[in-house]
Amino acid sequence: MFIVKIGGGKNINWDFVCEDISSLNKKEKIVLVHGASTKRDEFAQLLNRPTKVVISPSGVSSVYTDKEALEVFLMVYAGLTNKQIVANLQNYGINAIGLSGIDGALWRAKAKKEIYVKEGDKIKLLKNNLTGRVEEINTDLINLLLNKDYLPVICPPAISYENEIVNTDNDWATAVMAGSLKVKEIVVLFEAPGLLRNVSDEKTLIERIDKNKLDEYLVYCSGRMKKKLLGAKKAFELGVKRIYWGDGRIKNPIINVLSGKGTIID
Repeated sequence: MFIVKIGGGKNINWDFVCEDISSLNKKEKIVLVHGASTKRDEFAQLLNRPTKVVISPSGVSSVYTDKEALEVFLMVYAGLTNKQIVANLQNYGINAIGLSGIDGALWRAKAKKEIYVKEGDKIKLLKNNLTGRVEEINTDLINLLLNKDYLPVICPPAISYENEIVNTDNDWATAVMAGSLKVKEIVVLFEAPGLLRNVSDEKTLIERIDKNKLDEYLVYCSGRMKKKLLGAKKAFELGVKRIYWGDGRIKNPIINVLSGKGTIID
């Protein structure tokens, strides 16, 4: 079994992804996790509820989630995008089933209603924040589906211990899920060939990273890539042996990255 985590970029080619999953799923169980950040931002603008990105004191970006932002999030992630992906997988002969972290308490999170953010030179406290960090996974539900030959297609949000819906970091949740399922490999696809030394130059691909030296590569991460790296660190702490970062825009994206065409962390 392995986990495939797909970013929410606009140029991810889902037909290429589904084609690979169709081929690989005949040999091995797969759990799919997806984002939808670009589509969320587009709908947020249309609804006049623009996404608010905040920066933590340590320099990691995240989305500030109040009640209105969470409503948009639910519509786009658990609604529109999740069901479009499930339909696409069905078109490739895969018996996919779509779930959010809420369903069956699949992703249980510790709520974090107050966060510190950096604005210029100041550190501020933001309240009424509907986010949380995933701590527990309903592995019984995932294994039940896998044993019946369903392919789980999972997305945020999560549900808190107080049974509130909370936005959550997808990369961290994927890491915790991998640990709980005793998964040894994770494939992560996004809109780049892998981790780049220069984000503007795709020829600067970093092909191999020692998992024990991940902190040294933070200097090459900006925006959401920092969360991917932090998620990778957590995954290794929980028993994952290898992580592949690769390009979700190209033909055979999963097969290519598994054959070494991307960034391999081990």
